[in-house]
Amino acid sequence: MSGIAAYGAYIPLWRLSRDDIGKAWGKRSSGGERSVANHDEDTATMSVEAVSDCMAGIDRSVIDGLYFASTSAPFQEKQSATLIAAAADLRTDIITADHGNSLRAGTTALRAALDAVAGGSARNVLVVASDCRLGYPASDCEQNFGDAAAALLVSNQGKPVATIDASCSISNEMYDVWRLDKDTYVQTWEDRFIIEHGYLENASRAIAGLMKKQNLSPKDISKLVLYAPTARAQQQLARNLGFDPNTQLQNLLVNNLGVCGCAHALLMLAAALDEAKAGDRLLLASYGDGADAFLVQVTGEIEKIKNTRRGVKGFLASKKPLPSYERYLSYRGVLEPQPGEPFRLFPSASASWRERNWAIRFHGSKCKECGLVTFPIQRVCYKCQSKDSYEEVRLSDKRGKVFTYSLDNLAGRGDDPVIPQIVIESDLDKARIYSMMTDCDAEQIKIEMPVEMTFRRIYEGAGMYNYFWKCRPVR
Repeated sequence: MSGIAAYGAYIPLWRLSRDDIGKAWGKRSSGGERSVANHDEDTATMSVEAVSDCMAGIDRSVIDGLYFASTSAPFQEKQSATLIAAAADLRTDIITADHGNSLRAGTTALRAALDAVAGGSARNVLVVASDCRLGYPASDCEQNFGDAAAALLVSNQGKPVATIDASCSISNEMYDVWRLDKDTYVQTWEDRFIIEHGYLENASRAIAGLMKKQNLSPKDISKLVLYAPTARAQQQLARNLGFDPNTQLQNLLVNNLGVCGCAHALLMLAAALDEAKAGDRLLLASYGDGADAFLVQVTGEIEKIKNTRRGVKGFLASKKPLPSYERYLSYRGVLEPQPGEPFRLFPSASASWRERNWAIRFHGSKCKECGLVTFPIQRVCYKCQSKDSYEEVRLSDKRGKVFTYSLDNLAGRGDDPVIPQIVIESDLDKARIYSMMTDCDAEQIKIEMPVEMTFRRIYEGAGMYNYFWKCRPVR
């Protein structure tokens, strides 16, 4: 039986109070806080985190495909899915595809994965959606948006935690929320027009069509998992369709997270599954250039996977306040801080290709003669001197502790002036790894501090984005 075999999420550590945004512009705050990706994060790095959360305890070699969805992908003419698949250390003989240009790209990718699994072209497909959108400074979007990623494993192997029994889609052409190919910021039309003629009309048609097809009434649905641009619009849609917003509506998460673009519907589904029990019937709906609706049936397998991942709940609880609104503008490139010491490097496409196994997949080498694990990959073992007698081992999913460190006060940016340079002792055979630390307070670093690895963008040069693995305090 095919369906959803696992799910995961990722929410950045940093939160920005909407009061700080309102205060900066002398505007009313909508209350609460929104998530903010760090300056070294983007939709690709957040997707790697969500995939890792989803794949906890699952053999990565069984994955046959990865579909990535985003309206804010780091590349316009280069597949982000291949980068994510490599950083997640998946096989190379898999299907990869990018889905974008719509707020329902996440559910579009989900439908494509379901079709691939049902059609037999793949057995296990990862769907990951991630967004990091920019609203105009001082706009309502700036307060309303959030940054996050969510991942689902669609499979026809074994018993799923949830099946998707039916779906209904609506296509609708209109300018409501959009961004041109030359735009930095999201553009929107008048709110009432967007809600009435965009969201309510199209989401209602998709949900009503699905329920009619399945001969269902509102009382047959345990939880309504509705993407919405605002909490008020979400509640209005539920009432219009005859549902009880107080008992049947999944929390939109807007108060402590924000609306996270095409990732938001899948993020809400992950949150709903963590609270669901066997037999629950969920109705998932997303919106953007039309609407998608899915009927999700939860199985008894949910109890085996529930609370085995950090998920939405865990990442929401793990947070730090962003020091200022200006720091947010700097992280998003709206304000340019004083640059730090430039990297004395010359990026090369050929060098990046040669080093992809240790730099992107984060493989080390384990000597077949003496068992020493080294990073980066070494052809000659520096313990027993054997040559080309090693196997590659994954280090990205291993934790470790700080072995030693130094604080570089010259290399940082104007808003992050100190760069922690760390040597980690990995849990895997005590391998020593040099890394920078992120998402941390430099003054709180200490010897033997537990750390975990995180995939980040380290710098831009030669017209390329350069990615590598950093460490961070365990969240």
